This record gives sequence, structure tokens and C-alpha cells, in this order.
Amino acid sequence: MPLDEQLIHSRIQAIRAQIPAHVEIMAVSKGYTADHIRAAYRAGIRHFGESRVQEAAVKQGQLQDLTDIVWHLIGHLQTNKVKPALKQFAWIDSVDSLRLAKLINQKAWELHLTPKLCLQVKLAPDPSKFGWLIPDLLQSLPELNQLLQVQIVGLMTILPLGLSSEAALELFRKLAELADYIQRSGYEHLQVHTLSMGMSDDYPLAVAAGSNLIRLGRALFADAERE
Repeated sequence: MPLDEQLIHSRIQAIRAQIPAHVEIMAVSKGYTADHIRAAYRAGIRHFGESRVQEAAVKQGQLQDLTDIVWHLIGHLQTNKVKPALKQFAWIDSVDSLRLAKLINQKAWELHLTPKLCLQVKLAPDPSKFGWLIPDLLQSLPELNQLLQVQIVGLMTILPLGLSSEAALELFRKLAELADYIQRSGYEHLQVHTLSMGMSDDYPLAVAAGSNLIRLGRALFADAERE
């Protein structure tokens, strides 16, 4: 089916009009095609998020002419996929344990790469989500600060489904407070200026709480194929 590129473009324009200029839109392209990515790219999007290394590789192969795309891995990264992930993604936004962070640092050194990382934080109990609990992350900060081959630039979170607006806003604010605390703690190699929070259903709340990177899939791409 052909793609309604104008629909994608108008959705992106409408969202941009609602959010501050400093907030970056990441198009979550997992499950969508290279044509969807091209449409969003033509509307000015440069950051794209994929969840699976192999699915992303196919699309990246079809989009090699778009040399300024910034690819983010936003899905759980298995340890045996770290090396291919580093070759394919400039950002790994879903670093959910100290063990994984150390392995990424080691493999990045072997590959002579300096990827940007976001630390995934679990702010509320949710058996379907990965991520650091806040006490564990705070305990890991000194060791994370020693990982010199990677750039730890932000925090990321995915909220449990079904929260009220008030509960979601409170959790988003908690992540912003955590980032501020880490920034003030004096760790030279932890510069967590990126707050990746907010998706299609809750991004206005996330932006209100301080998000500067929102991850939008359905809000951009849903039902964009024409019959």
C-alpha cells in the first residue's frame, strides 16, 4: 500500500508546534518500513529508534543515502548483540545494568568507537520492563564514571501502562530530579543532559516534567498506509 506521506508530515508539524524548540523528536520506527522513515526524514526528523538489531540492519541497508540519520537502539540489548549494535547505532538508549555498560565500554574500545549511552531507569514496579532501580543506579555511579570509552549522556525511562496523568507526571519529575542530582554530584564523565522520556500517549506530561527527547511511533505513523 502507498504511504500517506503528507499525513506523517502534518502530524510532525502539529507536534512540533506543541513542544518547545529544544525538545527533540525521535521517530520510533520499529515495526515500520524504510518508506516511513524516509517520510519522517523529509519532514525534518533525524533521530530514529529501533528495538531489534537485525530488523534495524535491513532498514539501515535501504537508507544508506541518508547519511545524517542518528540511529538509537531503544530495545533491550542482549550481551551477545553488543558488537553488532555498536556498529549500527550511534546511541544505545537502553543500558539497563552495570554489567551491560561495562561490556559496551569494552567492545567499544575494541572497535575504536565512542557511543552515546542513556541509562534506562525503572521508576515503578513493572515485570515487563528492564532498567536500573534508583538505589542500584546511585550505587553504580562511581563505576560508571570510570567507563571512558563511552559517553554516558542521559537517562531514559518507560512508564508502566495504565498510570493516571498525575502518577505519570510524578514519575517523570522523579527522573528529572535524578538527572539533576547526578549532574550536581561531580562525576566528570557522567553528563546526563538528555532526558529521554515520553511516548505517543504521554509525551505532553513528559515535556512538562523536563523531557528533551520524546519517542514517538504511533503518533507519527499509525494508519499512514493508504488503501
